[in-house]
Amino acid sequence: MQIESRIVKRLGWGAGIAALVVAGSFAGRAAQQAPAPLYAVASDAVVGESALRAAIDPLFDEDQMGQTRALLVMRDGKVIAERYAPGFGPDTKLLSWSMAKSVTAVLVGLMVADGRLALDAPVPVPAWSQPGDPRGQITLRQLLTMSSGVDHVEDGEPITEGDTVRMLFLGGAQDMAAYAEAKPLAHAPGETFAYSTGGTMILSDLMTRMLTNSDDPAVRRRAMQMFIDGRLKAPGNLPSLTPEYDANGTMIGGSILHMTARDYGRFGDLLRRRGRTPKGHQILPEKWIDLMTTPSRRNPAYGLHLWLNRASSESALVPGQAPESLFGCVGHNGQYILISPSQRLTVVRIGMSPKKEQRRAVRAALAGLVGLFPG
Repeated sequence: MQIESRIVKRLGWGAGIAALVVAGSFAGRAAQQAPAPLYAVASDAVVGESALRAAIDPLFDEDQMGQTRALLVMRDGKVIAERYAPGFGPDTKLLSWSMAKSVTAVLVGLMVADGRLALDAPVPVPAWSQPGDPRGQITLRQLLTMSSGVDHVEDGEPITEGDTVRMLFLGGAQDMAAYAEAKPLAHAPGETFAYSTGGTMILSDLMTRMLTNSDDPAVRRRAMQMFIDGRLKAPGNLPSLTPEYDANGTMIGGSILHMTARDYGRFGDLLRRRGRTPKGHQILPEKWIDLMTTPSRRNPAYGLHLWLNRASSESALVPGQAPESLFGCVGHNGQYILISPSQRLTVVRIGMSPKKEQRRAVRAALAGLVGLFPG
């Protein structure tokens, strides 16, 4: 999608969402008057400073990459390199876009571990509960692997024809999950991979209904936020984690949350550590990480709301250019958290690269950066 760069001119959203995207799109205006970029490289990194700078600088300095706003490299949980564009820094909360889906999957995993949800049982969506409704057979696993079969057009042309834009910013914005849940089946459940932000909104609504029976948006927001704070934000040491909610009180878990680059790195490192914090606390079962990183039936490059570095006609990472064990969170127009367990490495890149060739160049540059490290 080319939402961030085009939609502000075309659509009239609510003030909150408009401000959110305008702030992300046009922060560069203020950046033109900002001081020099923040840049730090650890002197004791396993890779030399000159090599790290040579790999990182093109991501910021070359037009073919688009605009990189933040780049962070962690090894063994320690930040060994980070650079920010002018106007951004370690305390800047940055928009996730679809990297939020992987956070949502972690929250779903916590609910599965609690026994609130079951991976291979039909999901209890009231809109699908009528006798004979084929959507009533859709499982949690199928929603997580983007194989539910529910009709959804992720990217439309023109842009206003896509379901994601309609759901997030137009007629569906008041109750995003209801918009997604009202769609009919386009394919039999489990038979086709079709990337869907709508499917993730269904998961967000499902989790909220596991926490409260109330229809009051404030109660729904509070219940979900308490779960996030108590089970992920505090124990995972992610103090900047800030979800957004729609008017119905449903977390916009498919595309809109905020964290600093360092907290995105900590989240990626939590996955690399298989759900264990640096202090040794197991806050997410290792089995869930195994499930998230297992290739799904309909797309070997996709697990449970997580991209895998496997060859596929629908791949978002760098197969053949980095270890096959690498996996990652990917967001609209060039947001990446790349996790390479064999190299004990987590790399974060946040930016704005609206063209396919720009994102291709960014991925190649990130692969080159990852390739500097042994493992």
